[in-house]
Amino acid sequence: MWIEVLLLAKLARGPMHGYELRKDIEASTGRALSNNSLYPTLRRFVEAGAVSRSAEEQRAKPPRHVYTITEVGREFLHDMLADLPDELAGDDWEFLARVGNFGWLREEERLAVLGARQRALTRERERLTALASGQADPWSRLVLDKACRELDSGLQWVAEIRARITDRTERGDR
Repeated sequence: MWIEVLLLAKLARGPMHGYELRKDIEASTGRALSNNSLYPTLRRFVEAGAVSRSAEEQRAKPPRHVYTITEVGREFLHDMLADLPDELAGDDWEFLARVGNFGWLREEERLAVLGARQRALTRERERLTALASGQADPWSRLVLDKACRELDSGLQWVAEIRARITDRTERGDR
């Protein structure tokens, strides 16, 4: 689903062809997107009416397809950004795709996404802590402790983002 969020968010900024989309996503996330992920997703969006596709003529080359988000797509993007389901809240890329596009959301929607992430990380931290406390093997306990420290770091980052949102709101910024 993070791919869908990123594609629609890029198209919400303006029409693009597939290669531009792929390169823009990689430049903004550091994550390479394969054509096997890109084009089937775009095709589904076109079929759903979230994106329109038009041919752009090129000199001495076949036409290339340019994709444009529709109003349906804008609504779909907003709904995906504002909702971080519990089953996805622990996934780093699902969360990062939303944070990277917080500019599309209102404060209360941003805070709801952060709340979902915080709950997911806290649940996982509690689960791993319980496993570590019962772990007799010191090497396994070492791994579980490291994973808990990474979750603590994630929780700290969520708190920092929350503070940034509420501080900006108090100053009247968006």
